[in-house]
Amino acid sequence: MTSTDEGPGNPAVRLLQLTAFVSALDRFAMPPMLLAIAHSLDIPLSHVVHAAGAYYLAYGLMQPVWGVVSDRMGLVRTMRLTLVAAATCTIAAALAWDSLSLGVTRCLAGAFFGAAFPSTLIYMGDTVPARLRQGQITRLMAGLAVGTAIASAGAGVLADVASWRVAFGATGAVALVLAATLRRLPRPPVSRTHTGLLAPLVQVGRSPAALMVLALAFTEGFALVGALTLLPPAVEATGTSATLAGAVTAVYGAAVLGFAWLVGLLSRHHHPSRLIAIGATGSVLACTLMAVSQSPWVAAPVAALLGLSWAAMHSSLQTWATDVLPGARATVVSFFAGSLFVGSAAAALAVSGLVDRGRYDVVYALAATLLLPLGMLATWSRARWPPGRKQEDDEW
Repeated sequence: MTSTDEGPGNPAVRLLQLTAFVSALDRFAMPPMLLAIAHSLDIPLSHVVHAAGAYYLAYGLMQPVWGVVSDRMGLVRTMRLTLVAAATCTIAAALAWDSLSLGVTRCLAGAFFGAAFPSTLIYMGDTVPARLRQGQITRLMAGLAVGTAIASAGAGVLADVASWRVAFGATGAVALVLAATLRRLPRPPVSRTHTGLLAPLVQVGRSPAALMVLALAFTEGFALVGALTLLPPAVEATGTSATLAGAVTAVYGAAVLGFAWLVGLLSRHHHPSRLIAIGATGSVLACTLMAVSQSPWVAAPVAALLGLSWAAMHSSLQTWATDVLPGARATVVSFFAGSLFVGSAAAALAVSGLVDRGRYDVVYALAATLLLPLGMLATWSRARWPPGRKQEDDEW
């Protein structure tokens, strides 16, 4: 066990939080700028939504690849090299001149940024005992929340007063700084060796619990991440400025920050299934409200409820992914993140026609309809696991 289970001043934890921050900074900078990019490049909004979808698709599909690569090249080294590549692609996106160049550069950025946050989860899984892991993973939410808030608010302001290109250039520069800083992150003491590339995949394929977690992640990505991605353009469609739409989305980041602290406390005394139920309830209510009205005064509490859902339901599912199959942890966590963002990309593709017609009421009604059974199934499944098996505390 390493010292990542110590207090909040621990250097490794701070570096992992910083990685989560930069990952969120890039991922959440684009949604508040969708309309601005479409106007600047003189292309349909659906083309920009597809570019965002390409980012999420590549982000998701590359997760299993980075899981395998990190097992062989080293977790910290993989994080640093992919951050350099991601920064280069993000800066290139700032120079995009049409739909194709935007889509290609954002797709490549997503592919490389895909190694960042899942690597922090694997690192936590390798260094923190199972009984403490939920609390520590919610601490990563602090970095994620601050990045989300700054990206959402800052990108909207930049799109209004300067250019969306500045936002991409800034996130790329920050990623380069982080890649250099991560040289101080200690290597985890865990090394995984398999008889072949397919060995961990076979383990996952034979685990019903692991497959259930991955299916839940895909559905969560389709409904919850999809709903969050479209929140800024839904608000802007009412005539609101990009600055105000970004500020509304920033409420989500602030909510994640506050609720992550609360979930960390609750996780000490309540079963994760209860936290999933709380988060699922918040997400269903949020999407139902958004289906009724997309005004910024409705969207602000909606963003807060989505923050609750992310902190409670998503963090609980993430923690489950780190523990469901310890012998193939990197593979499960990578596939979890991959499933989440492939689901989000599928949502972008599925609703792009509705977005072009401004039918955000239908989009959010569909999301609420999907989140209800998701929450029920996730709560029931987590309550039943592990069936007659002791938690893996002894491995530490």
